[in-house]
Amino acid sequence: MLRPKKLDLFISKQFGLLFVGTFFICQFVLMMQFLWRYIDELIGKGLTMDVMAQFFWYMALMLVPQALPLAILLSSLITFGNLGESSELTAIKASGISLLQSFRSLIVITVCIMLGSFYFENNIGPHANMKIMQLLISMKQKSPELEIPEGVFYDGIPNSNIYVQRKDTKTGKLYGIMVYRMTGSYEDQAIILADSGMLQATAEKKHLLLTLWSGKWFENMQRTELSSSAAVPYQRETFLEKKIVLDYDGDFNMTDATSLSNNARGKGLHEIYNDIDSLSEVNDSIGRSFYQQAKMFYYRTPSVKPSDSIRQARMAQDGAVNIDTLYNRLTLDQKRNAMTAALSTVQSETNDLEFKAMVTKDANKILRQHKIEAINKFTVALSCLIFFFIGAPLGAIIRKGGLGVPVIISVLVFIIYYILDNSGYRMARQGIWAIWFGKSLASAVLIPLAVFVTYKANNDSVVFNVDLYRNFFMKLLGLRLKRHVFGKEVIISDPDYAADREQLAQINEEVSRYSHTHRLYTAPNFIKTFFRYRPDRAVEHINGHLEKIIADLSNTRDPIILSELNFYPIMSVKAHTRPFERRWLNIVSAVVVPVGLFLYLRMWMFRVRLYRDLRTVQQTSEKIIARIDKLRAEDAAKAK
Repeated sequence: MLRPKKLDLFISKQFGLLFVGTFFICQFVLMMQFLWRYIDELIGKGLTMDVMAQFFWYMALMLVPQALPLAILLSSLITFGNLGESSELTAIKASGISLLQSFRSLIVITVCIMLGSFYFENNIGPHANMKIMQLLISMKQKSPELEIPEGVFYDGIPNSNIYVQRKDTKTGKLYGIMVYRMTGSYEDQAIILADSGMLQATAEKKHLLLTLWSGKWFENMQRTELSSSAAVPYQRETFLEKKIVLDYDGDFNMTDATSLSNNARGKGLHEIYNDIDSLSEVNDSIGRSFYQQAKMFYYRTPSVKPSDSIRQARMAQDGAVNIDTLYNRLTLDQKRNAMTAALSTVQSETNDLEFKAMVTKDANKILRQHKIEAINKFTVALSCLIFFFIGAPLGAIIRKGGLGVPVIISVLVFIIYYILDNSGYRMARQGIWAIWFGKSLASAVLIPLAVFVTYKANNDSVVFNVDLYRNFFMKLLGLRLKRHVFGKEVIISDPDYAADREQLAQINEEVSRYSHTHRLYTAPNFIKTFFRYRPDRAVEHINGHLEKIIADLSNTRDPIILSELNFYPIMSVKAHTRPFERRWLNIVSAVVVPVGLFLYLRMWMFRVRLYRDLRTVQQTSEKIIARIDKLRAEDAAKAK
């Protein structure tokens, strides 16, 4: 019988509490981001509290599947970061439980959350998305005087199209106004031009009052049945100020959902697959219809047969028929008529093809959106499991709890996921990439990352050790720490001053000999450095000997010696000799000119620095020797 162990319950409890907290934080952040995107549709519309409550409720439901992966990433990272920081993870491993075994309870919880996310995305999310779209469209239609954009025709007011060149947001005044009114048939259309104007709702919010200044009114007069003229009469009016009352219900009314029938995000998998079949069948029928029209156009001249067309084309290709010669035999009027007819045919066919391309493009876009949404329901749920196997191993590696480092890492991982997923979605929606490739791009990148960090965490790798990388770059750039030697409160054994003095004097002789022999202040020989290198361990020997003396003298009670010990530099013992230990690496780096030049200059810098360090070692050793001599003289005088 399977029973949860105490360790599983302990880890699950910590994860559960953190997951609930981080979920509401992530949900709040996503809601604020969504709200900021549509803030213009909410401000100044006079929306009631029940409408706003519906908007926030459906918005929260719609964003739940997006908040779950981020909450799992953050909570799992903090959970195992806290366990590592408090050494509880070390105790778990010491008891013989591997890291993957400690994951098992959370894996079960994550799988349950993943299944819940899929159910939410497939059943509750579409309904919430449809409702939120209805609310947004209804909000846009309320108080249209606030919605008129600049530089485009606005058709939010029934029977009218309004164009505004510029709008003053402070006063609400409109400039460069053009109004197309369609009050009846085509013959009743009116065009109104005005320099400026204002659009305001009436008190009962059933009409809109359009006040215009300095404009002209052009209106077609309705033709009567007795009129024999083919031309449509019109009237023209010039005005300084004119007020027009437009019928419009300014109250909040929910838009009919039938206008959102092509919204793929508002459908479940069953509806999406049914609509994909229907859309594919419609697209195929449209394609067949266009193909039949093309065939009819090709064979629409009764006097020309396919065989005749092919024969004439072959004759023209072989040079038997010269088109230019036939064209030059025509009269000027015939040439003009031929060019006009050809141009008219080409323009007509071009317009027809553009219209057919627009129809097929829109149909294909709707079909791609349905296919993308069908895949998206699975990828969003799968991201919960992927983010867990990224967050939990990273938390075990970095061993930092709280909301500091985990939040930074979670944000970076989520940004990478968002960029990849959004880029793939846009490319797939535009038809540039295949749909399966665009929607699986983020998962294809993050799954290997999850496997990598899980493997490294299970093997206690130091690949994410910050101190390791910091020390590497400090060595690469020639940076180093200063020596810090402090007095000890408890000293077990005093330093051997006599032996230390003799060894310091010997080190000074070795330093002088080495500096004179190798001439560190000059540039290194390029050939010897990269191609004919000989081992040089003299500085390594001097540094090791010096560190032992410093460790022994650090037990002194004399403050002057302690102060002088801090002047000893922390030397780099190999960087001045060659870039790499292996000869073939040195040769390859020399051949690659930018790398070789950088390493050569770096080694030259280390040679100059070593020359200065050795001089500092000599000067400091001389001061310490003098101080030791003084201390021994004082001790001898006291003994007498």
